[in-house]
Amino acid sequence: MAFTSRIRPVLSYAVALSAALVLVLSLISGGIWVALDHYARSLPPIRVTSAHVRSVTVVDRDGRLLRPFTTADAKWRLPVDVKDVDPNYIKMLLAFEDNRFYSHPGVDPFAILRAGWQLAREGHIVSGGSTLRMQVARLLEPRGERSYGAKVRQAIRAIELERRFSKDEILTLYLSLAPFGGNVEGLRAASLAYFGKEPRRLSPAESALLVALPQSPETRRPDRQMAQALLARNRVLDRAYEHRLLTVAELEHAKAEPMPSGRLRFPMLAPHISEELVAERPDIKIHHTTLDFRIQSSVETLLMQAVPRLGPKVSAAVLVIDNATGEVRAHVGGADYFATERAGGVDLARAYRSPGSALKPFIYAMAFENGQAHPETILEDRPARYGVWAPEDFDQSFRGQVTARYALQQSLNVPAVELLDAVGPSRLAARLAAAGADLHMPKDSPPGLAIGLGGLGIRLTDLARLYTGLARGGMTVALKWRQDDAPTAATAAVTDLRLVDPVSAWYVADILRGAPPPLNAMPGQLAYKTGTSYGYRDAWAVGFDKRWTIAVWVGRPDGVPVPGLVGRLAAAPILFDTFQRIGTPSEIIPQPSNTLMATSATLPPPLRSIRRDAARTVTQTSQIPLSISYPPDGAEIDLGLLAKTGVNEIGPLALKALGGAPPLIWMINGVPVTQPDARRTASWLPDSAGFARVSVVDAKGATASVRVRLE
Repeated sequence: MAFTSRIRPVLSYAVALSAALVLVLSLISGGIWVALDHYARSLPPIRVTSAHVRSVTVVDRDGRLLRPFTTADAKWRLPVDVKDVDPNYIKMLLAFEDNRFYSHPGVDPFAILRAGWQLAREGHIVSGGSTLRMQVARLLEPRGERSYGAKVRQAIRAIELERRFSKDEILTLYLSLAPFGGNVEGLRAASLAYFGKEPRRLSPAESALLVALPQSPETRRPDRQMAQALLARNRVLDRAYEHRLLTVAELEHAKAEPMPSGRLRFPMLAPHISEELVAERPDIKIHHTTLDFRIQSSVETLLMQAVPRLGPKVSAAVLVIDNATGEVRAHVGGADYFATERAGGVDLARAYRSPGSALKPFIYAMAFENGQAHPETILEDRPARYGVWAPEDFDQSFRGQVTARYALQQSLNVPAVELLDAVGPSRLAARLAAAGADLHMPKDSPPGLAIGLGGLGIRLTDLARLYTGLARGGMTVALKWRQDDAPTAATAAVTDLRLVDPVSAWYVADILRGAPPPLNAMPGQLAYKTGTSYGYRDAWAVGFDKRWTIAVWVGRPDGVPVPGLVGRLAAAPILFDTFQRIGTPSEIIPQPSNTLMATSATLPPPLRSIRRDAARTVTQTSQIPLSISYPPDGAEIDLGLLAKTGVNEIGPLALKALGGAPPLIWMINGVPVTQPDARRTASWLPDSAGFARVSVVDAKGATASVRVRLE
């Protein structure tokens, strides 16, 4: 009675094994071929469509994984091929699962005999008789029952697979479909989930765990059943040692290797552009991008470290472009994709923002091209009025007569407006648009002189494309994110658009290479320009040499002002750090042969100074009515006062006035907070949140006030 109760639980499996054995013997002997052939013919052709349901992946220019997406049924099933897997894992898998994989016809009679003998001798299942082909058949046609019919069906399907596919193709099917716990299917997804790496190189312990998991993926998951996973891994290691795949020392070292305690996050590089590319062409399974894994990951790390120091809710975007092809090597749309307070999911490289002074180089380039100016032409940096508008330099001071070279390097506003007045704002806007930039301006309003100081909207992608024109002898190049979008000779005329002539482009590049660099950079590395939008909402820095163009934007995604957010201080350091991380030496742009090298005194008389337009009238700043340009009336300004941070993390409130007669005195709620000062800028550090009345008084008693809310 005891023997009967002991053997009964295994009878069904014994029957199944015997049936599979009978199948093999009958195929060899031909004894019952007709009956089995009739059964096989009654089965529909095996469907392998499920094996082709893979996760959509985005890869870099060398095929390295940037970001995978789950399948429609929320599975991680990444494309994998035998050639991309560690050969030692394959050896260990076959030693444990199907040692005669390369010799039997799909069903291994010796394995079935061994399993039957062990069952009869031990009274319980010691090893199964299934081959890898039979396991693939079960994965392609999943059935819950473990019965005679199921085993026979798997055996027939295994022989069918053997006839249809090569050995490596069958192995690839197994590597793609094998379950590894939860929603992880396939070896590549499992290797990334448990070890954070591709399966090209696995340690013996890692290989053993990945061999053991598919046998019982839920009861052996190391993140849930550590003890069972450890035992299963070590059994595979023992089998590998028996097959002389490991030495004694390697076996001991592998068993001592720690187990993974949880699943890791799948790669998430270039999340913004990945989503855009997948949405753009959802039919593609593998999106081959122009991005460079090393540069992309390095720049993302840089922003994660640098941006939090710039203030709460601040983010940044960076583009790195190969000037020769227009291929984007790095596209970072935000500082932290998962940071909701920084609108991490928004691709800020495609957001329209005010460029501040970042468009000034194109004003100078057009003036050089038109023969209206030369880098050594003398310009006037004096108070001036254009109609009702009186531009001022950023620091509220004026320098008198300066060269165009100095004016652009120092980003002086008045000389830039003087040149734009000569060039024509409509012509500038039309030229930038014709060169491939999408400019965002008020409807039914012609471009005015203010566009030279940031009075329009532009995306970082478009601004970067314009700067490639300065690096490429005056021809912009279309930016490309897909490898299959590379232009042909026939399309180059459409994608490469003229910005200015080569000499003018070189003049600007030569001037910007001499611009004073930030503290973290050496002079002359890059030709670069910064920009700061009105109200400290946007900080920009774009730099280039012969090979690379790098564009940086910093600010709050919601457009709220950030006191002290200046392009030179916030964006330029990120620009030069990015260039250092690329790791290539700076390449100077070659000088065209027909450039005019001269001093201001030796220039031809028409180029020594710019012609003054009659509409431009010189005025005294004191004649401009006193007003407060920052903060704007009614603004809500986040200084970090509501956050639970230290005093050192609270930002000051920047104060800026226009016009009036200096010295000026600033007051908050009627209380003076500064001494009389000839400058029109100041700052004040509040101690609490709430509403505040900001006022300024000039030397003649004129006043101006705004009401703001500080947070």
